[in-house]
Amino acid sequence: LCLYNIVMTWSARPSKYDEPVQSAPPLSKDYVDAPLPPSRLRESGGHFPGIAYKLEHLFTANWHRRWERLGLFFTVMVVLAVVSASLFEIIPTFLIKSNVPTIAAVKPYTPLELRGRDVYISNGCYNCHSQMVRPLYAETKRYGDYSKPGEFIYDHPFQWGSRRIGPDLQRLHGRFPDSWHLEHMMYPRELVEQSIMPPYRFLADQVVDFDDIKNTVQAMATLGVPYGDEIENAPALARAQAQQIAAGLEETRLRLNGAYAEVGRPPLPNLEDKEIVALIAYLQRLGKDLAVGSVAASGGAPAEEGK
Repeated sequence: LCLYNIVMTWSARPSKYDEPVQSAPPLSKDYVDAPLPPSRLRESGGHFPGIAYKLEHLFTANWHRRWERLGLFFTVMVVLAVVSASLFEIIPTFLIKSNVPTIAAVKPYTPLELRGRDVYISNGCYNCHSQMVRPLYAETKRYGDYSKPGEFIYDHPFQWGSRRIGPDLQRLHGRFPDSWHLEHMMYPRELVEQSIMPPYRFLADQVVDFDDIKNTVQAMATLGVPYGDEIENAPALARAQAQQIAAGLEETRLRLNGAYAEVGRPPLPNLEDKEIVALIAYLQRLGKDLAVGSVAASGGAPAEEGK
């Protein structure tokens, strides 16, 4: 039946496709608008206040044809309409605190995680990975619990994304150990054969500017993130967390270097001051607060990192 439809459609095609082009000359400077249609109120024979005729003119939109030929004026009016409508939604969000729900378990990012977030953004990871699980069965079944507005109160800007070339990352915490993320970033297809993600081997060579992290934390504090002593201690806190993650990856690093040497790949250097460690810290944080908070609320103990 499908083949029959194709044959019949093809046989019924026109011998030549006409592509009419519509054109009109520009209006002359002395153009005069056509007279407006008569008022229905006046034709009814009734007596109405003057405001009624003005409202009739407004709601019948007879003025719109004239506005269409006034390019600059029409553009300004459209911009004003869009801005006004947007402000009706935006202003209440900033003025009424209750419009931004908070979750007690959600805490600000650590200084190293903030640096990892910058690495994530600067490498365009958001172009292929979203960070918002919608409340649909197909999504919660695959990625986990749907996202809550209070999860993003410390994200400036948020990384919701609009495409899923790769999986959503909002519930990534604990799904894989740090060692898996290290190997995956080096050569993705060795762990996920069908992956189209490019390798990020260079992140193992790029050194983190720990002193600059203080500026990042300060910027977030200016935007309302409740940082205190973390601002001044940001470099030391970031170094300590990086050293802890790198120590846990040392065995994996040595194993990979042995495998890389056999195929002529460059070895991985010491990782404790590299951007790959900051990125891993950020990825392991995604969804962690809600996961730990739900375990604590149920009376259990939080799961060990990476398990």
